[in-house]
Amino acid sequence: MSKVLVTGGSGFVGAHVILQLLGAGQQVSTTVRNLNRESSVRAMLQAGQEPGDRLAFFAADLESDAGWREAVAGCEYIVHVASPISAIAPKHENDLIVPAREGTLRVLRAARDANVKRVVLTSTCGAVYYGHPPRNTPFDETSWTIVNDELTAYVKSKVLAERSAWDFISTEGRGLELSVVNPAGIFGPILAPDYSSSIELIKRLMSGMPGAPRIYFGVVDVRDVADLHLRAMTHPLAKGERFIAVSGDSISMVEIAKMLRARLGASARRVPRLQLPDWMVRLAARRDPSVRQLLPLLGKIRNATSEKARRVLGWSPRSNEEALVSTAQSLLQFGLMQQ
Repeated sequence: MSKVLVTGGSGFVGAHVILQLLGAGQQVSTTVRNLNRESSVRAMLQAGQEPGDRLAFFAADLESDAGWREAVAGCEYIVHVASPISAIAPKHENDLIVPAREGTLRVLRAARDANVKRVVLTSTCGAVYYGHPPRNTPFDETSWTIVNDELTAYVKSKVLAERSAWDFISTEGRGLELSVVNPAGIFGPILAPDYSSSIELIKRLMSGMPGAPRIYFGVVDVRDVADLHLRAMTHPLAKGERFIAVSGDSISMVEIAKMLRARLGASARRVPRLQLPDWMVRLAARRDPSVRQLLPLLGKIRNATSEKARRVLGWSPRSNEEALVSTAQSLLQFGLMQQ
């Protein structure tokens, strides 16, 4: 049994990572910005695994050194999931970039000083395939996003945080190992009414949008993302490697809508049947900041391959359909959709 620290345990991915670590018999610690969150996180986790005394909480913030030394003490591994995120574009992009980059370095320094064996960093496919010309072949882990002004602040923050992590390992790591997981759009069952921005897309479809924007994205189930983190944490061949987490080719929102209607019947009666013209999405973006963030994605298809994770780590993800339908089913289960 190892001791593992999961940063950002109150989040969508972090909670699923904790569940799988507990299920594997590990001793787990997690960080939250405020210890007042402990009771709600424990309640969220109890649906899948009784945490008991194998789960400890520490208060630590990405923007402060306080608490990190205590959180990492005695840990063999760290899964660094925590990252700042905003539902709308921040006034200043550095409001996301600086905490993401500096927070990652803060965790890595604490890990190195505590003789942690390996850190697994949650990055994103957004750090792989943006800024490149259109291509027919899928992107793999050798590709890096080209940072430009079209990127959202969130994507920039993830790219720069991952870049900084690799630079730290090569110059200051002193033997600390790093593995990185680069997920596509993360879906799957929520554990609480507090969920990630990707889940909001399914909620909007289920709530009766006038139509589906012409956007495409890769899909992966959160349970498979958590599984890949655990594999990357301990597998000898994962040291110093990136692993893309995606179930298959990119899928359009109108295809997702069709899938939900077919699988959920009357519960999906509000799901739109039509694809919105781009001009209508641009018009809506003037009023809705969350729609505005979709504009750079209109009509662009980017595929990535998870062949490396499957071949090296034996990873086998669920299908796009299972990930997306289970998302909608969990929203219904938590009473977050009108019947």
